[in-house]
Amino acid sequence: MATSELKLKRVYTACDECDGYRILVDRLWPRGITKERLHCEMWAKNISPSQELRKAFHGGNHFLGFKEAYVLELEKNMEASSFIALCREKLAKGNVTLVYAAKNEICNNAVVLKEWLLEKINKNS
Repeated sequence: MATSELKLKRVYTACDECDGYRILVDRLWPRGITKERLHCEMWAKNISPSQELRKAFHGGNHFLGFKEAYVLELEKNMEASSFIALCREKLAKGNVTLVYAAKNEICNNAVVLKEWLLEKINKNS
């Protein structure tokens, strides 16, 4: 039996069965994407970076600074523990895919969130 994976995928990439449970992890709805086209079970808007942090990052803030600030926001987020629990529950049944709109597939909030989630899930399993 294959183990479940926490995956990342751009919203503009077609979804497939291997995605499993899909969660939009951006604060803003992606441009040009309908709900039907996104095929998302959840929009975790409150887990995404704050407006201030998002604007600072898009305004030229260095990725490492953004990453540190976003992790601090996640650690203080009142909804984080229930989000971790939901991801753990869904991963027990199959893949979970964090979907995002950013063009940069290496330096974005979903990459930071995935790393943080894996640390939390593995720490408490």
